[in-house]
Amino acid sequence: MKIADTHAHIFPDKIAPAAVKATSRFYFDVPIYGSGTVEGLLEAGAKHGVERFMVFSTATTAHQVQSINNFIAAQCAAHPQFVGVGTMHVDFGDQAAEVERMRSLGLRGVKLHPDIQGFAMDDERLMPMYRALNDLDMFLISHNGDYRYDYSHPRRMARLAKMFPDMRFIGAHFGGWSQWQEARECLNLPNVYFDTSSTHATGGLEPIKKGFELFDNTHIFFASDYPMGDYGQEMNMLESLGLPDRVLEEIYWNNFDNLLK
Repeated sequence: MKIADTHAHIFPDKIAPAAVKATSRFYFDVPIYGSGTVEGLLEAGAKHGVERFMVFSTATTAHQVQSINNFIAAQCAAHPQFVGVGTMHVDFGDQAAEVERMRSLGLRGVKLHPDIQGFAMDDERLMPMYRALNDLDMFLISHNGDYRYDYSHPRRMARLAKMFPDMRFIGAHFGGWSQWQEARECLNLPNVYFDTSSTHATGGLEPIKKGFELFDNTHIFFASDYPMGDYGQEMNMLESLGLPDRVLEEIYWNNFDNLLK
């Protein structure tokens, strides 16, 4: 069975240790399963038969946006198994022009982490980015649902998905990370998709089972959250649900492939 990972963070070798440590600390010192480097991701994926990876990183200042987008694009050029997604910050100047530049570099969407970045996903100052993504048939993937903050509440993605009904939105962590009930209440929308990463570790099987019951299975992607997630654990969790092989094939590969088409 072919496998694609829809949620993997990568960093330049020089800063990877500090970046991974900071992310772990943000989440109460959760375990780290990888180095955060490109080679670390490829090695971890190879052990479990992962053939494609959606890769990204997060800009915590506007100054970092272009350099991160350049880094992701360069890694995709060097590694054809990578699908690159850019970053954006609310304080970045010409967001539409940068989205157009991302597209010219081969990047397919934008990844936000509103809680780490410190701004609301649906902040009005981000509307130039959303209009450009919509016009260029690019997608948004965002960390969703941290009970400690309101920046990534699932209702914010629901608002955006209704504002841009032709644009695709991916709610990471089954749309909720720690607010799955809220995600189920507002994100069952035709243009909203979900990934499986970092759900079992924080919520157990219950939000995963209910997510599969409610959401369209063709809108769910397998994902690791590398380096914070472990491929073996994530795959064992998914395969413990007793899903038919047809559904597993969708989750592991076909849905990701269709998204890119």
